[in-house]
Amino acid sequence: MNKRNKHLSRQVAWGLAAMVLAGSYSYAEAADKQTVEENLGNVVVTATRSHKREVDTPAATEVITAKEIKETGAQNAAEALSKIDSIAYGAFGQNGAAMGTMSNEINIRGVDNGTLVLMNGNPISWRGKYDLSAIPADTIERIEVVKGSGSVLYGSEAMAGVVNIITKKKAANTVTAGIGNSGQHHYGANIGDDRLAINYDFSQWKHGVDVSKSETDFGQTRTNLNHVKKQSVDINYSLTKNLDFLYGYHETEAKYDRYVTEVTSAAAAAKVGDLFNSRKYETKRHITQLNYHDKNWKAGLYWNDGTVESNGPTNFSSAGKATKGKSAFYNTREKNMTYGLDVQRRWKVSSHSSWIGGLSLQRENYQKLYAHSTAEAADYARNNWAAFTQLEQKFDAKNTGIFGVRQTWTTGAWRDQNYHNFSASGQWLHKMDKANNLYVSVAQSFIMPTFSQMYGATGAGIPNPDLKPQKGVNYETGWKQNYHNHHWKAAVFHMDIKDNINASWDKDRSQYTYNNEDFRNTGVELACDIKSQRPLSYHWGATWQNPESKNAKKGYWDRKFGKVQLTGGITYKKSKLTSNLSGSYLCNRVQTPSAEHSFKAKPYFLTTWHTSYKPDAAQEITLTVHNVLNRHDVISHSSSTYYDAPASYMLNYTYKF
Repeated sequence: MNKRNKHLSRQVAWGLAAMVLAGSYSYAEAADKQTVEENLGNVVVTATRSHKREVDTPAATEVITAKEIKETGAQNAAEALSKIDSIAYGAFGQNGAAMGTMSNEINIRGVDNGTLVLMNGNPISWRGKYDLSAIPADTIERIEVVKGSGSVLYGSEAMAGVVNIITKKKAANTVTAGIGNSGQHHYGANIGDDRLAINYDFSQWKHGVDVSKSETDFGQTRTNLNHVKKQSVDINYSLTKNLDFLYGYHETEAKYDRYVTEVTSAAAAAKVGDLFNSRKYETKRHITQLNYHDKNWKAGLYWNDGTVESNGPTNFSSAGKATKGKSAFYNTREKNMTYGLDVQRRWKVSSHSSWIGGLSLQRENYQKLYAHSTAEAADYARNNWAAFTQLEQKFDAKNTGIFGVRQTWTTGAWRDQNYHNFSASGQWLHKMDKANNLYVSVAQSFIMPTFSQMYGATGAGIPNPDLKPQKGVNYETGWKQNYHNHHWKAAVFHMDIKDNINASWDKDRSQYTYNNEDFRNTGVELACDIKSQRPLSYHWGATWQNPESKNAKKGYWDRKFGKVQLTGGITYKKSKLTSNLSGSYLCNRVQTPSAEHSFKAKPYFLTTWHTSYKPDAAQEITLTVHNVLNRHDVISHSSSTYYDAPASYMLNYTYKF
């Protein structure tokens, strides 16, 4: 990026910060005079498995409503979450493209493998992976994010936080068509009534863009991403007032072509311009749920399965030699399936006490399917069992305690490699007044090793059947204020994780190995939302943290990710026009190889500008611009280098019938 663009980036960043900060003070003087009772704020369910005002929830939480998602122009769940406070976004290409199981990650507080993803309270991740870019924004009613450990209530994977995507139960009856640069196309339809919602969504990014460069033993290569395609069908049906059915089919496809750009070894057969290798990644997933809910009971019966396949030619080895025979073509396939039941019951013991108790049962199945690069197929399965309970005790008008425990164990695993874990948590909420609350939280967490880590997913992964479960503790204290049209949040946290499961790249063998390492992070978060009936609304957030990891190869604490993150957004509404500018700035950052010391990386600045115009009640025209400043930012956090796509636009037309 040239000096002129760098100067423009700084101007926009400081201008955005100045406008938001100015709004938090001067604009407050002209804000509407709403009472605290009229402005109750958003309700959060995920944090305590019960309905509570966000300000009364003793945890760091974020709620993104369908209206807010629409205002920012997010096309899917990943885009909606990419600019949330304390979330570091990572991707492998534009349009949310993913390298098969190397899907886009939601990194909460520096932990890259500690986010549990739920849909309507049921888990949808497979072997610890997920692709949120495959979930269309039009199907989402709200997204609840809970930062900090959620293992007591939700089990494994909820180490750094929980993301709960709550889907729409009603249809808007719309059709959408869109076009953009780089061969972008978007088509969508929503039909139904008050009980039935059917959604179809298709998006494509056809033309290639360079997204990565890599060093090799013989020189250097670049990777071009092209033919990115996503297609989904989602059905929500309310069978009765208390019983809902959901089915979702999500299909993704992306192609990565890697070319030789530099040759430094005279012994190499590869030449500049040659195709080094090519990979086509396809993912097909099914999500099925039956959810029951009433005043005291809540139950979810779910089934998830997904198939991932990658294939393509390999023309040269890492040394630049021409490949022959079996090694000249790469092809792997795997299938993951989980199904289970989650049941909870709430008891109102007295006006001051209530209990929540429940059971969770899950069958987990992992299959390495026979393919060209997988000589022997394999099938692994285990049963995950858990019982949990939580007591909420109101000691007086100002003080409430919440205490929970969970016991988890597995059965039926191969070679009897079963695990068990006991976790506990304690939270305390102190109500200062109607608008201000303080809280303290201490919670244990854990993550069980996945089958792919223990037994190997592909030829590039060396299995480690002796992996230990991750175990951690999250300490946190915070303050929340919900006053008039201002919503303030502040939190101080510290995380300690033992035996964090990490994938290390073995350069000599060109394979990944899975090992346990330690992780820690201490940080401070501060955020403010200013919402009003006036034309302008604001959001800003600031995070300082110090994530570090230590493994056996390094033997010392090494930095990860970035220390400072600034997020912000401005929304303007006037008559038929709505316009939003949002951004996430991560600085003082590093990229962290698994076996070498971390190295400095330039800040990334993710920006989106979205404008919508409604000429009448039936029509809407929207224009969304990503990477407004056309920055060439690295959006990966390991030793690999993947760049954000250049500035792009998408123009959509929606008709409501």
